[in-house]
Amino acid sequence: MAAVAVLAFASPSVAAETGKTVGQSPSSFYLAQDTATMKCQIVESQPAGGTMKVVGAAHTTKASAEAAMKADKTCAK
Repeated sequence: MAAVAVLAFASPSVAAETGKTVGQSPSSFYLAQDTATMKCQIVESQPAGGTMKVVGAAHTTKASAEAAMKADKTCAK
């Protein structure tokens, strides 16, 4: 009976942990280019449009995004 009571209280708290926690790394990094200046930067959320566009695909690590930025020929230096 005690085990049932413990499970009844533990299950909702486990199910509630779906969002990001403080200090957790972002899941994706994007290479974003300003279409006016052609300069690129690494951002943690996909640009919504306007003067910024995504160059290539999302990267799982910041190091991967940095390597892509160095290799990209369209980014102004």
